Formats: sequence, C-alpha cells, structure tokens
Amino acid sequence: MVSVSEATSFIAQYLFRPEKERIKIELLEGRILSESVKADRDFPPFDRVAMDGIAIQFNSFEEGWRDFKVEGLQAAGQPRSTLRDHQNCIEVMTGAMLPIGSDTVIRYEDISIVNKIAKVKIESIEKGQSIHPRASDAKKGDVLLAAGHRISPSEVALLAAVGKSDGEVLAFPKTAIVSTGDELVDIHDLPQPHQIRRSNSYALRTALTTMGCTPTLFHLKDERNALHDELSKILINYQLVILSGGVSKGKFDLVPAALESLGVKKIFHEVSQKPGKPFWFGVTKKQVVFAFPGNPVSTFLCFYRYLKPWLEKSMGIEKPVGSAVLANDFSYEANLMTYFLQVKIKNEAGRLIAYPIPGGGSGDFANLKDADGFLELESHRTYFKAGEVFPFIPYRI
Repeated sequence: MVSVSEATSFIAQYLFRPEKERIKIELLEGRILSESVKADRDFPPFDRVAMDGIAIQFNSFEEGWRDFKVEGLQAAGQPRSTLRDHQNCIEVMTGAMLPIGSDTVIRYEDISIVNKIAKVKIESIEKGQSIHPRASDAKKGDVLLAAGHRISPSEVALLAAVGKSDGEVLAFPKTAIVSTGDELVDIHDLPQPHQIRRSNSYALRTALTTMGCTPTLFHLKDERNALHDELSKILINYQLVILSGGVSKGKFDLVPAALESLGVKKIFHEVSQKPGKPFWFGVTKKQVVFAFPGNPVSTFLCFYRYLKPWLEKSMGIEKPVGSAVLANDFSYEANLMTYFLQVKIKNEAGRLIAYPIPGGGSGDFANLKDADGFLELESHRTYFKAGEVFPFIPYRI
C-alpha cells in the first residue's frame, strides 16, 4: 500500500505526451494552444474614434475657436473621410476611422449642435483625446497568443479578429471509460431487485467532456475470459483507460489480474486513503490505466484527486493546490489513512470555509449533490479542529 503523496508522485512520472490537432473555433474554449498566433495587421488597423462626437484639428481649439461648422458625418464601417477646413469639424461615431486632417475628438456631451454649428461647451481638452491610435495594441506580426496558452472567450475573440476560424491545440488522449460488474444495467434499462443502473461511467464522461476530452464508454461482465478479451481490444485502441470497479479483494474483482496478464505494468495497488483505498494504477509503453474502486464516491474522489490533475499537467496546465478552513470540529475513529471529507464551501470574508457533510460512506453518491469537494485530512489523526487549514479538492466550484 502506498500513501497519498506517494501515489501522486508515481502518477506524475507517467505524464501523457499530447499530439496536436486542429479544431473549429467554436470548440476551442478550455483547450491548450499549440501554435503561436500573430497579428495579421495593426491593432487597431487605423486611428479609431473612441467616443461619439466631433473630430477637429486641435490647433483650431488652441487658437480660441469654439464654434465649428459640421462638414459631414463619419460612421463606423465607412471609408475614411477628409476634414477640408481646419476650422470645421466632422461628426464621428465610435469605431469609425478618424478623418484625415483631424487629430482630436470632443464627445457629444461637451458640445451642442444647432443649424450644423457645433459649439464646444468646455474650455479644456487634450490633443488626441478619445482616439484609439493605430497599432497601439499590437503591430502587424506581433505574437498575440503564444503556444501553451489556455483558450478562454477572450482568446477566441483574438483568433476571430485575425481571421482564424480554427486553431491548433494539444490533443487529449484517446480515452476509454470501462465499467465492470454484473449488477449494473444501462440507464435505459429497468433494473431488477438485485441490479442498479450504471452511474460512474456517465459521471466520469461528463467530467472529462467539460475539459474537452471525448471518451468512449464500455461495460464488461465479471467473467475472466471475456474481461481479458475485451480489455485486450480496448488497450489496442485507446491511450488512456479508466476503469471503475473490480479492483478490490473479492472473488469477482478480476481487473488487476486481467490488466497484468495483458502486459500492463502495475505501479501500485491500494492507497492509504478513505474512500478509494483499492485504487490500481498501471502503464504500458503506450497506455496509462487508472482503475478505480466501483463505489461511486471512491471513483469520484480518485478522478478529482489523481486523474484530473494528471491530465491537466500532461496538457501543460499547472494549477496550485487550493485550501480551505475547516468550519467545525471533526473526528474520525482509528484514522490511520488519509481521509477525504466531503464539504460544502462558503466564502466568508474572503476565506473558503469548509462545512463537513460526511454522508453515508463511499456508496452514498447522492450525498455528492450537497457538497462542493473534498477536504484532505492527514493520516494518523482522529481529531481535527475548527479553524485548521487543509488541502481542498473541488469538483463543483
């Protein structure tokens, strides 16, 4: 049996090396850019009007001119016009090109226009005000986004602005989620009194899908030869294999032996933790295998504590481990293992406060709906005091 820290260290030694893929812009959010993106023109590409108002030549105002005849209107999206007389003005709209011959914009709030004469109502302006100068954000050829950048809606806006309808990103591993157990039926089936519907597979798939990974689901029966044959096929076609169930000490817990017979090297089996003690982890030259205990809370905890951080680190996403303050005293008898306590999180005066929601054990997945994550309580302690700070593994916030 290994400790939680040892398990974490072992897993980190077998990071996935992602390939690259090009996907459409509408699917890019959350993905990791694998190419640099450069400005295809100056940003902005012209002296851009930043406020609705009038464009003038500053020297005229400085010389005492306050009444400006309106020569015309420059709207956004129109070709650039020219101010013919430096003592006149042109009405301009936000986003429009600054007319040739003008260098300053006075907003509508500071003028009045009567009979096409714009009268300035203020006595102080600055040359160049309310203008977004050409190339002030970026010059043509500047790198706007570097490889390794995680894409959010703001990055999508930049990609669209340079005319990219797709982007090259790091590809997630081809992933299989495998549930085992003869007691499990699919969500569309009516379970018999001795059966339950599969839930772990769908929870794992949703968790991975939110990251941008699109796994395939499988279900295998608790029969030695069938398990061996089907796992053999899965290992040929998938780089990341996630199993739920069949890893404990029962007579039908056949997964570890099947994996090892197929050449998957066991790195560890059993972690000194609760829930999730029977967790099995192994590798081949091309595959990484996470085999979680079948109890729903165990699978859930192992995914967020081990698999998700491993996948993020493989994709170049570095996230610091968060922490939260225990709200109430909590005790746990004979705690020789790391205990993951389900908690509800509240932000109180800028601190994350964790309220225990212990639940009914590793099979009580209905309790997960009331919590936001797990507080990692160190081993060899039975009593934890309110106000102590512990690592926090979120799954909702």
